[in-house]
Amino acid sequence: MSVAENVAASRRWFEELWNKKNTAIIYELMSPSGVAIGQDMPGVEIRGPRAFEEFFNRLHGAFPDMKVKLEDIFGADDKVVIRWSATMTHTGDSLGMPPTHRPVKISGISIAQFENGKLIRGWDNWDQLAMMQQLSETAASAG
Repeated sequence: MSVAENVAASRRWFEELWNKKNTAIIYELMSPSGVAIGQDMPGVEIRGPRAFEEFFNRLHGAFPDMKVKLEDIFGADDKVVIRWSATMTHTGDSLGMPPTHRPVKISGISIAQFENGKLIRGWDNWDQLAMMQQLSETAASAG
């Protein structure tokens, strides 16, 4: 695939999966042997589309109204870099804590690597600490 096609696939991934909640896109764009690093807890690798869908469902279970905005996106060779931000409200308990009903805003950078039109590797660095601090502020002020 060309750089432009990889960038277009990355846009589709964010728009269709994260904003429209179309989990079929995971199976369409992610290689069966694809690996995602940094999306979940530190040191956890998500391997394959089914495991990524489980991660997606857990995160969207906590933040069902999540909306992602692509701030910057560009590619080179077989990789695409995406700088993104997301807004959401913590209304579900799938992260192992009761809902705080607090709005949360996070940001991150993702790098996606493609081979033959499929996402084979993805690296994410997103502000999980900011998310937890925003949730904790609610817990602390509620007490």
